[in-house]
Amino acid sequence: MSAEATTDERASILLVDDMEDNLVALEAVLGSLNEPLVRARSGEEAVQALLRQRFAVVLLDIRMPGMDGFETAANIKRLDRTKDVPIIFLTGTDADAGYAFRGYATGAADYLTKPFDPWVLRAKVTVFLDLHRKNRQLERLLAREQVRFDELADHLGRMRAHLAPGSRPDPAELLDRVGQMERLLGTMRRRRET
Repeated sequence: MSAEATTDERASILLVDDMEDNLVALEAVLGSLNEPLVRARSGEEAVQALLRQRFAVVLLDIRMPGMDGFETAANIKRLDRTKDVPIIFLTGTDADAGYAFRGYATGAADYLTKPFDPWVLRAKVTVFLDLHRKNRQLERLLAREQVRFDELADHLGRMRAHLAPGSRPDPAELLDRVGQMERLLGTMRRRRET
């Protein structure tokens, strides 16, 4: 995690595998990223975890009893709340050659075979963590701008009421409202430039 990242920007990583040794290995490789690592031992647990909290990325084993990785990914991509969470499929080197194609067709962002290079996995996860943070920043920026637009709409509505037929507009009040709107627009412009 970069030095400027705040607690609010921490990005959880969901690790999904039915094998304890694989979960331990993933935690060892990703622990240095200093982000919360959440375990799920099945596809069902993974979907429940995704419904409880936001994740930056899901590392998903393909071969699991019950709901396998492909079914889990399909369920994740089917839900509005989770459909945009990137999935990196993990599978053994003895996997069927069609697994990669099926993984991407199911909505995977990436596909790695075990044993994987720890540096490569960490680098790929870091990219998704950075994208997650940037998306969160964009969401906050858009929410702030929406508040400003709502304030502008309120000022315009009040000005319209003052200018309605039969009303006696107070020029000082109208100038004050125009000044407030100009300040709001100035604030919005400055935030976009930074």
